[in-house]
Amino acid sequence: MMPHDRRRLVALALSSFVLLWSTPFLWMLIAAFRPSGDNVAIASLWPAFEPTIKHFASALAAGDFGQWYLNTLLVVSGILLVQLVTVSLAGYAFARLSFRGRGTLFALFLVQLLLLPPVLLVPNLQTIVNAGLYGSLAGMMAPYFASAFGVFLMRQVFRSIPRELEEAALMDGASWWQVLWHVLLPLARPGLVAFSIVSIVFHWNEFLWPLVVVNSPQRYTLTVGLASFATGAEGGNEWGMIAAGTLLVIAPLFIAFVLCQRHIVNSFMFSGLK
Repeated sequence: MMPHDRRRLVALALSSFVLLWSTPFLWMLIAAFRPSGDNVAIASLWPAFEPTIKHFASALAAGDFGQWYLNTLLVVSGILLVQLVTVSLAGYAFARLSFRGRGTLFALFLVQLLLLPPVLLVPNLQTIVNAGLYGSLAGMMAPYFASAFGVFLMRQVFRSIPRELEEAALMDGASWWQVLWHVLLPLARPGLVAFSIVSIVFHWNEFLWPLVVVNSPQRYTLTVGLASFATGAEGGNEWGMIAAGTLLVIAPLFIAFVLCQRHIVNSFMFSGLK
């Protein structure tokens, strides 16, 4: 097989995969802008119709999306701010400090990566209830203030930075936290950006833990609120309104990715994430 024939087959396979992957999204997009009463079957993805935003207005009126957006932003940003502190300090300790049992402690710390989130559901819930945080946004955030993945990533990023830069700062009289703040963290910025993207996407889309720990509709995040909203709309076969509500949930992340695609890809390439 000639090289150009192989490239054509690869391009055809990738195009087929993209089309298959994007079909549900295209169906949702058309259903959201299509007038009620039109057929939204997958077999007629590209019919002629006049777009309408009526479904979005109905979704905003039926669901408390403003409160859900606020709760989600508070949870995502609160988790990320604490994580940036904890993973930076822990990553620095494992990468630069020498102490007895460092390797063993780091290996035990990474065991968390082998555990599926549902395994920790009951212990985390018991801890949150005993701490009096059940039903609060703080209780929703608390189990994620430390991240084994983030510590591992920042350890690798700090280890890739030449020690000569750190030693030069120490010779000039800088303390360890000044070295971390003024030397290491600026050089590790792409790694921090890559971790921030992973954290934001994960916690924006998380459903199970917020569903378990929240007992009031006023504390719903977007995913939990969308589930309750879709349950009510599904009974009336309001598929257009459900599609519009789903687009309202995924739109911020989608727009951010489109606008910052180059920076996102560069950050992941620099940090070595695949």
